[in-house]
This record gives sequence, structure tokens and C-alpha cells, in this order.
Amino acid sequence: MNKQEIKGKNEQLEGKLRGEVGKIAGNRTEQVKGKAEELKGSVRETIGRTARKIDEE
Repeated sequence: MNKQEIKGKNEQLEGKLRGEVGKIAGNRTEQVKGKAEELKGSVRETIGRTARKIDEE
């Protein structure tokens, strides 16, 4: 696992947490921001995984 993958997983976790807090608080804006952060983390993780696979070849 490289730095991008770890950072991506961390962003996904933070986004999920932010979304859940927004859900509990009834704050739709925070829910959307959390979902966006999860998506950003997912993309970052995929980029990191792809870069690692390219380096392995």
C-alpha cells in the first residue's frame, strides 16, 4: 500500500463519519459534503492502487 492509497482510505473514513454526523444532526449540507469527501477518497485510493500496479510491472 502506498501513501495515496492510505490517504484515500482515510478520506473515505472521514467522509463517512462527516456524513453520519450530518445525518444525526439533520444537516443535509454536511451529509453531501461527507459523501463528496468519500468519493474523493475513493478516487485517490484508485489512483494510488493504479500507480502501485504500474510500478510493479
